[in-house]
Amino acid sequence: MKKSRKVVSSGLVALLAAATLAACGDAPEEETNGSGSGSEAASDFQPCIVSDAGGFDDKSFNQLGYEGAKQAADELGVELTEVESNSENDYGPNLESLVGEGCDVIVTVGFALAAATKESAAANPDIEYVLIDDSADGGEDGQTFDGEADQPNIKPLLYNTAEAAFLAGYAAADYTTTGKVGTYGGMPFPTVTIFMDGFKQGAEYYAEENGKDVEVVGWNGKNGSFTGGFEANEAATSTAKQILDQDVDVILPVGGPIYQGAITAIQDSGKDIAMIGVDADLYETDPSTQDYVMTSILKGMKVSTYEAVLAAGNDEFDFSPYIGTLENDGVGIAPFHNFEDKVNPDLAAQLDEVKAGIIDGSITVESYLG
Repeated sequence: MKKSRKVVSSGLVALLAAATLAACGDAPEEETNGSGSGSEAASDFQPCIVSDAGGFDDKSFNQLGYEGAKQAADELGVELTEVESNSENDYGPNLESLVGEGCDVIVTVGFALAAATKESAAANPDIEYVLIDDSADGGEDGQTFDGEADQPNIKPLLYNTAEAAFLAGYAAADYTTTGKVGTYGGMPFPTVTIFMDGFKQGAEYYAEENGKDVEVVGWNGKNGSFTGGFEANEAATSTAKQILDQDVDVILPVGGPIYQGAITAIQDSGKDIAMIGVDADLYETDPSTQDYVMTSILKGMKVSTYEAVLAAGNDEFDFSPYIGTLENDGVGIAPFHNFEDKVNPDLAAQLDEVKAGIIDGSITVESYLG
């Protein structure tokens, strides 16, 4: 049975306290906090979040989930309990520790946490779980999605990033002067390859519509280049170099911090190469990338996580899956920022037309989410 919780506003707490003290005599002067709002909000609601191996300061995937959960916790007037994972071996123990903390809702950030999340949810049916980037019903490969999670206490947050990546692939194909654009990922998870699928489809669509020869390096739709993890390490740099050595002048690294390897490879090349970020707008989250980032493929993780945690805190939690699309602004692409004067001046208008075509179904984007 779902636990009932009540969030009490700080104003109500203050009124009740003042009324009680007035019955006994003069109330002492109330101490205010730095914001001047009086007493802190009181609640028995405990939100929690666990990262994947990338950590909450990855400037990307984990950071967005954390920021959304933190925003909701702050609005509810409660503390967010957080735990970071250093490797996949931490997922189960970290979830067990959060259960021991008395968490009411646990946000698990990433497809890699799916198995551990489903196991924890099955063992703790009174806890509400928010699983980012996995449908929770497709087994270990995450490929099956029928609209209902295996465990009834899991809410999946999913993002059809192939749609936004299609736009980025189109833009990359327009921008390239070598006729070669490239991509590589951390690991071949569906939530990684969905970016690569959309990117490839978008580049190929541009080539067909505009009569330009464009080759996609690093992903053929089934196999491609991967670093083997999601760390900003030598593998991330060497994989990026292998892509760039094939005369690629636009590169899409998919996998949180591995983009740092692409930046190093671009700097070492001494060439004018553009990079496309994923999840967050890297131009904003990591200013050191501003000379290299053409645009970023955005996931609305912060907003959807915020809404899920806030709903849980207000006893309005809905376990139906959320799927971010171009139509509901759950995915998108960032501005061109420093590349505004470098891209085709007609490109923005063309992307608006392509976006409209994807939304109305006249342009097909294939992904495991439909």
